[in-house]
Amino acid sequence: MAKTALITGATAGIGNSFARFLAARGYDLVLVARDEPRLHLVAEELRSKFGVNVEPFRADLSRYDECAWVEQRLADEARPVDVLINNAGYVVNQRFVSGDLLAEQAMFDVLVRAVMRLSHAAGRAMSHRGHGVIINVSSVAGWIPQSTYGAAKSYVTAFSQSLRRELRRKGVRVLALCPGYTATEFHERANYAMGKLPKFMWLDADQVVATAWADMERGRALSVPGAVYKLARTALRFGR
Repeated sequence: MAKTALITGATAGIGNSFARFLAARGYDLVLVARDEPRLHLVAEELRSKFGVNVEPFRADLSRYDECAWVEQRLADEARPVDVLINNAGYVVNQRFVSGDLLAEQAMFDVLVRAVMRLSHAAGRAMSHRGHGVIINVSSVAGWIPQSTYGAAKSYVTAFSQSLRRELRRKGVRVLALCPGYTATEFHERANYAMGKLPKFMWLDADQVVATAWADMERGRALSVPGAVYKLARTALRFGR
């Protein structure tokens, strides 16, 4: 029986790379995203290319009721989920005090509340079965105190490390993936002008995923892909 991975934010970027990576290894997939037409398109592409079962699951994780649908899917023992990839996320490009508070709240709900709730549902089900993997996509931005996005990612990293300690004796592996700038749609959607960023600072999403999976298999708590970001992590942690 094939294992199943549930991936949030699965239609683009790192989430889509995880979907292709796991499908190539024979995992059936539950793909969670807001854009229903694109979700079904990606699901069909993966079915055709890899011959795996793909369940498109439309949900907006900023909505409490729709996040609960995904929690219920993770808790379904009749259709167990072996791998959870908490990847969904975006950034609100504004200053906090003068900005739209509702937009900040929606981002917080996706980046923090949904990660906590989905990890709870998955962690409980996986610990009962004695195995499983949870990868929470954080960011090196979590070590830089300059935005609510960075603050949210700081939570994700610390939360993942705490959850790892709680679940490792129950056979569940937990990893915080902390990439730097990655060539995806992320910055374009936020209207960030990134044209002047040096090429050496850009990461490839497929390589980010491969590195994260290898680090998870090695039992690591954190995955920081790319030599430049490994150095940056050391500087940011100890240079303050």
